[in-house]
Amino acid sequence: MRWLQRLLGGGRVQLDPERQQALLRDVQHRYGAHAQLRFPEQVQAVAGMLNGDDDGVVVAARIVSQVADEAYVDLQAQAQDVHRRTGRRLLVHRRNYRPLWMEAGRALRWPLFTLPSGLHPYAQVAAAVAVLGGQADRLDRVTDPNPLVTHVFEVLDLTTAGWEYGRVRVDTDAAALADGLITGAGQILAAMDDPPRLPPPVRELMRRNNTLDVHDPASPRVVGGFNPGARMREQLLA
Repeated sequence: MRWLQRLLGGGRVQLDPERQQALLRDVQHRYGAHAQLRFPEQVQAVAGMLNGDDDGVVVAARIVSQVADEAYVDLQAQAQDVHRRTGRRLLVHRRNYRPLWMEAGRALRWPLFTLPSGLHPYAQVAAAVAVLGGQADRLDRVTDPNPLVTHVFEVLDLTTAGWEYGRVRVDTDAAALADGLITGAGQILAAMDDPPRLPPPVRELMRRNNTLDVHDPASPRVVGGFNPGARMREQLLA
């Protein structure tokens, strides 16, 4: 584990946990659904805050991992609630959320818009994956890339399943998030010495060639198309 050897080795990495916490609080409170900025502008602003040094990279990794963890806890709670109300058992597996969504469908609420932390998929998360992808070659200075890329794939799985089963609208902000997750995952994998296998939902979608209509965020107007499978093949099979 090269990242751990670097942290324990020569003291080359100088991290400031207090600054990291302050950065995380700042991006949590200033940006998100409540902010008076369009999501692309928020992504640019948050990425600018996190892109300067190793502390910013650590915070970007924490954002993605925290969102993945909170979404998992939320879906577990929803599954338990469905069981209490109906007696129906829903299995929640983090490595592949698609079977859960295919079975439960409208019985579940997509969790990424209502996370306890207030982190928003189209703002802080989209910015974080852009930073992580852009700094992929130095991630192992500050964190273990293996669980990190797993969390990126979890959020990507939730994003595409939300489109298909969770009544999440595919607008330009949603498509930008998915594209950023795919691109970031590919950049992280390319920088790893021993990258893990692609998870089942990614392999399933890569076998498809469906182009989805992408809508304007403020209207029903279709402004483009997005093919998740083709984009994954392009970025993850290189």
